[in-house]
Amino acid sequence: MATYDYDLFTIGAGSGGVRASRLASATGARVAIAEDRYLGGTCVNVGCVPKKLFVYAAHFREDIADAAGYGWKVAEPTFDWPTLVANKDREIERLGRIYERILSNAGVEIIDGRATIVDPHTVEVAGKRYTAERILVATGGSPVVPEIPGAEHSFTSDQAFYLPELPKRMAIVGGGYIAVEFAGIFANLGVEVTLLYRGHLFLRGFDDDIRSFLADQLCDKSIDVRFNAPILGIQETDGELVVDIGRDREVHVDAVMMATGRRPATAELGLEGAGVELSERGAVIVDEHFQTSAPSIFAIGDVIDRVALTPVAISEGVAFVATQFGGTPTTISYENIPTAVFSQPPLATVGISEHAAHNLYGAVDVYTSTFTPMKNTLAGRQEKVLMKMIVHPETDRVLGIHMVGPDSPEIIQSLAVAIQCGATKAQFDATMALHPSAAEEFVTMRQKRSSVEADRLT
Repeated sequence: MATYDYDLFTIGAGSGGVRASRLASATGARVAIAEDRYLGGTCVNVGCVPKKLFVYAAHFREDIADAAGYGWKVAEPTFDWPTLVANKDREIERLGRIYERILSNAGVEIIDGRATIVDPHTVEVAGKRYTAERILVATGGSPVVPEIPGAEHSFTSDQAFYLPELPKRMAIVGGGYIAVEFAGIFANLGVEVTLLYRGHLFLRGFDDDIRSFLADQLCDKSIDVRFNAPILGIQETDGELVVDIGRDREVHVDAVMMATGRRPATAELGLEGAGVELSERGAVIVDEHFQTSAPSIFAIGDVIDRVALTPVAISEGVAFVATQFGGTPTTISYENIPTAVFSQPPLATVGISEHAAHNLYGAVDVYTSTFTPMKNTLAGRQEKVLMKMIVHPETDRVLGIHMVGPDSPEIIQSLAVAIQCGATKAQFDATMALHPSAAEEFVTMRQKRSSVEADRLT
């Protein structure tokens, strides 16, 4: 019988890898985890956590302005970027120490360095080889920068958290959640932001109504949103950057941020040599139990390119351990995953879009509500809220809920429980409203709007 140094060797100490490693160790397995950058992965270091801290920082600009309508006399505010960066760094360092303590207390050996796979049961780190009965790949993803002239003059979201100073003018290239979130962050911190997207409407895959609504809201916040604006090149001229977006159009800025997607981080890991099949995008192909084409190698998280969200990676890690070390074959569902875009205002959603509902069920019942939040009435702010509910016309089951507006992530998280339980519109209607709140609108919407099966934006 073969003997190995470890029962599990995890490559990548992000959220999914850490959860899987410590849960496996709790079953009595001998576990090691290798990381060549920082414990906690993208989310803790250059993703969810620092991004949310920056969102808080940026929103204070509006909070301070709104206070005047409520009788507060506030001096003209000033903002200090180095203070925010330093405080953010201190918090990230604290979280890194927590991750280290969690792993150590769980009995997981932490190996510092880049790991590569030598064969289906062997991993090499810094010239030393380790054997394992199972190898788990949880290396996450990395930013993609388009191959255009002058791309070296740009930076990605990884660097955005460490800029030495705030530029006066910035172009953000991309139409995904990272681009939209940073557009709001930098604009509220005082940067003149131009958001460039090659398509005709950003946030592809989200419900079309909330995409359009958010685009209008961003324009109202003085963000220069430009669709159908492909970036063709960047040139440094006279101390500024000139961005070519075609048809004799240029954007003159001081900095360019590329938020043009992320790809699975599988390069030079040795996966293919170990018999692991990869997709065209470089994602690790796995079955429902996260097993690759090499039976002893598994993968979870962004590296498998299913749903690139931290809670999903964690759930995949839990399912992997339950299957491989708990004797309980476990899969996870990728339906009804609550999702938020921490734009300003934020967007949140659970369930399916109206377009997807049409494709699945034909005509559906749609309820919408647009209103001014109570807080904005005295503040004089014009920002509005959009709420939308999609209902199956025969079963009355709520298929999707979408919202743009303050606190939408907190509200949608709670409503995701109802969606997961198969709640009907009648059950929403029978629920007592909590007044006054924005969330009460979801249990008081009665007016159905016509559901138009038209060509949808993509």
